[in-house]
Amino acid sequence: MRENLRMSIILLIFVAMWGLLIVRLYHISIKSNFYYEKLAKENIERVTYLKPVRGEILDNKGNFLAVNKIGFSLSVAPHLSIKKGQLDEVIKTIKEYFPDLNSTLMKRVYKRKNSPYNHKFIKVIDFIPYAKMMKYYPLLINNKKIKVDTEYKRYYPYGAVTAHVVGYVGRSNKKENKKDKVVDIVGRTGKSGLELYYNRYLEGELGRVLSKVDARNRELKVLERVEPISNRVLKINLDLKLQQYIFDILQKKAAVVIVMRPTGEILASVSNPSFDPNLFVGGISFKDWRALQNNLGHPFTNKFINAVYPPGSVIKMGVALATADANESLLQEDEYCKGFITIDRSKHKFRCWSKWGHREVDLQKSIRESCDVYYYNKSLKVGIDNISKTLHKLGLGIKTGVDLPREYNGIIPNKEWKWKRYHKPWYKGETVIAAIGQGYDNITPLQVARYTAFLATDYLPTPTYVSEINGTKVKPKRVKIEYDKELMETIRAGMYDVCNHGKGTAHKALRHLPIKVAGKTGTAQVVSIPQDIKKRVNESELAYFKKSHAWITTYAPFENPEFVVTVLVEHGGHGGSSAGPIAAKIYKWLYYNGYFKEYPLDEVKKEIEKLQKGERKVLRSHKIIPKPTPIKKEIKAPKMKSHFKLENPTPPKKRVLKNTTQSGKKEKSALKPKPKVEPKKHHNQQKTKKSNDSTISNSDETLGAF
Repeated sequence: MRENLRMSIILLIFVAMWGLLIVRLYHISIKSNFYYEKLAKENIERVTYLKPVRGEILDNKGNFLAVNKIGFSLSVAPHLSIKKGQLDEVIKTIKEYFPDLNSTLMKRVYKRKNSPYNHKFIKVIDFIPYAKMMKYYPLLINNKKIKVDTEYKRYYPYGAVTAHVVGYVGRSNKKENKKDKVVDIVGRTGKSGLELYYNRYLEGELGRVLSKVDARNRELKVLERVEPISNRVLKINLDLKLQQYIFDILQKKAAVVIVMRPTGEILASVSNPSFDPNLFVGGISFKDWRALQNNLGHPFTNKFINAVYPPGSVIKMGVALATADANESLLQEDEYCKGFITIDRSKHKFRCWSKWGHREVDLQKSIRESCDVYYYNKSLKVGIDNISKTLHKLGLGIKTGVDLPREYNGIIPNKEWKWKRYHKPWYKGETVIAAIGQGYDNITPLQVARYTAFLATDYLPTPTYVSEINGTKVKPKRVKIEYDKELMETIRAGMYDVCNHGKGTAHKALRHLPIKVAGKTGTAQVVSIPQDIKKRVNESELAYFKKSHAWITTYAPFENPEFVVTVLVEHGGHGGSSAGPIAAKIYKWLYYNGYFKEYPLDEVKKEIEKLQKGERKVLRSHKIIPKPTPIKKEIKAPKMKSHFKLENPTPPKKRVLKNTTQSGKKEKSALKPKPKVEPKKHHNQQKTKKSNDSTISNSDETLGAF
């Protein structure tokens, strides 16, 4: 038994030894053959890659937004002796022609790349402008130890104006080099904006030269040459003149402005403050980088897709549609606003922005005067999950699909989201403040612009910058979302009133434009106000970072929308007074530059000439300015059947005023009626009218907002 065991062990060892020998023999004789064959081939053949020229980026009028500066790079022959002074001699020659170059840096680069196995010239200078090089080019090319190659450098003619859209190109890192062969050879890649999103297209394709070489790696014969694919042009929808105009009018304001067609083509998008992308092309200095980091305005952040803000009252139309989705009959019920509500037995007051209240409020009035109580009550009947579902459907709290990298989702909360994030239940008070765009609500300005395009047209578009790629036009994409026609007309009438009615929250800024605009303002609170504070501090008296964010989102013309303009002013205060004038200036610019189809530039110019001649005091002609469509006093929400069957449906209780009987007849009161106080003479009311676009919401307090 023991002898059999010993024989088995010896046999097993014998088989294992022979197995290892066979595997090793296979590896050396067969598998390694490919490696050594490749190595031998490299000894007689050499591949030199030809770098493509990066494609240019143009606006919709053909203006160059990203171009290439032509220049030259300098390389030094390998294996130069440092001890004998050969390297110093070559660097001294370069310094004679270009005294501004750093000789210490050139030596450091050379030493790092030089080795006995490297037979290629070592690049020590990446870029010298064409004008500087041409004086000394004939002298340098005759020096056998110096190699001059053509080179290009990315340049952005309009710098900070288009920085967040176009982006910039910078030096590539190891990770980027591994992913892309072109990036590895060129040494640069798109880092942000369109330069990054369309990097694979813009960078082109490598060319190559296959040469036969001798034992010393000297070229004997060119076996094959393939030219690189270069200059792939990218044309975008951006209008440079409009972009420049918006950038100029914002001045030092921290703000975001988006001008978009309802079909999704983005004509302008400014995130202010901005930065100069040319700083990054050759590598940004530590001083410049620290300056960008320390700027409290966050110039490096692309705020229209990479920053989120509480939307305030601009989402109220979406909450109304959520109400229709949950139970259409709820919109037939008016709400009574007395300036606040309480929930269940709680004494906590969720206040409207108007301390006097709005009294009877229907849908159109709720939008026009931005009544918060209306949406408090509707949200409690609908619930946060239904609101969240509809707002997501309308493009809020989800990515827009725009062709820019690293877009944020934002947050439109629901019960599940809060439980996953905080492991806490959802409270009714959170539903109330979410309904007016506060609390956990955080979305991007581009989402608001997209949502506004839907409100204007019934179609939800995918925002896009590129209009033409590789000679092929890019068709905009959009999806129709069905809602009752009368309901949408009521919402649009409310948005029309915001900009044109005497009680509209933006009428002062937008009422007297040459075209009719519809929109919605919003004032998003950033600090809380405790319950014991009865009188709100005026926004102008608050410290900068405690002021509310000011929103306005609009479309025009009212009847046939051609443009969506969304403006956000960080810590600007009230939407109507801070963001409204900026939107008004943009619409005037569009009008006077002939952008509206109904008002051609030729006719606008004639009208301006008449104005200059003094023939009219006001620029208003029936040929140029359409008569505003008469809006009925109140367009009532449509009577619609509910999708939900209630077990015991009961009609809503009619509100009975204190001084009326159940039959509705007035009772005689023993008390003398209080004298009416004119709103204009009331000191507190004057202040409230100035700040009636404010929203306050947090765990302590909620004042509404527009």
